[in-house]
Amino acid sequence: MKFLQQAYKGNNKWWAYLITTGIVGFPFLMNVVIYLLFPELLDALYQEMEQKEPSNLDFLVNLLPFLFLLLLLFLLVSKLHKRKIITIITSRKTVDWKRFFYAFFVWFAIGVLLIVVDYSMSPTDYVWNFKPAKFAVLLLISLIFLPIQTSMEELLFRGYLMQAFGVWFKKSFVALILTSVIFGLLHGLNPEVEKLGWIIMIYYIGTGLVLGIFTLMDEGTELALGFHAANNIVAAVLVSSNWAVFQTDALLIDVSEPSLDFLMFLPVFVLYPLVLFIFSKKYGWTNWNEKLFGTISQPVELNEEETII
Repeated sequence: MKFLQQAYKGNNKWWAYLITTGIVGFPFLMNVVIYLLFPELLDALYQEMEQKEPSNLDFLVNLLPFLFLLLLLFLLVSKLHKRKIITIITSRKTVDWKRFFYAFFVWFAIGVLLIVVDYSMSPTDYVWNFKPAKFAVLLLISLIFLPIQTSMEELLFRGYLMQAFGVWFKKSFVALILTSVIFGLLHGLNPEVEKLGWIIMIYYIGTGLVLGIFTLMDEGTELALGFHAANNIVAAVLVSSNWAVFQTDALLIDVSEPSLDFLMFLPVFVLYPLVLFIFSKKYGWTNWNEKLFGTISQPVELNEEETII
């Protein structure tokens, strides 16, 4: 539980967490308010998305706020919590980029394989959409800004909030469940939920759960960062649809009628356990019970120099 204990290296006053969460999470909270109080606005937005042609500019504009939110998170962790930014990323002395890229390429390869299999089984569900100039711009935007978007979400949920809940509730499992549920519910505003119903929350919460397990078992967010980046890049660059959250000029456009089927839940019940197995063998994970269900306590000794930003 070294990663969750990183929170003890700084200021853990309740007001610091309230301010940071309120500022960084403000856009997400506003979306929830709109959903609860003005659902007709969301319905109109979903209808507009379905009728509108994909635009690289719109895609970029939707991603840019995540850059500012990530910088705000870094600033508040540094200034309000008085601890190093790396403490919400990993328990290691430096970020292990090899872990990031290993997770990225494992999940990217699986994503490509799934698309190939589904395309071969149902080719009429897809339209080839390769537009060289637009695709080149889309690829550039995706490779630069999607990892920023996914990193912001991971460092907020699997980093900052998971550590916060760990300090408050003293149980790693509680921190894991709370961050996974909140992560899933905040995706409830995605148009996929409008189309498929709330049962799709199994996918979103399940994704949050597996990303949290990566983080707890590996004592850092590097694997979750790589996995999440690969997931969103595949969704933006390779396959899109007029009802998905990413409206892009991807290589393939899914023109099938959205429906719940086995492929929708294949990741949660088959592929996520497979990836967990692969990572556990690759990195020699042990002490599963302690890391996932253990008690979190303040380390006996903290190096005073580690509290200096």
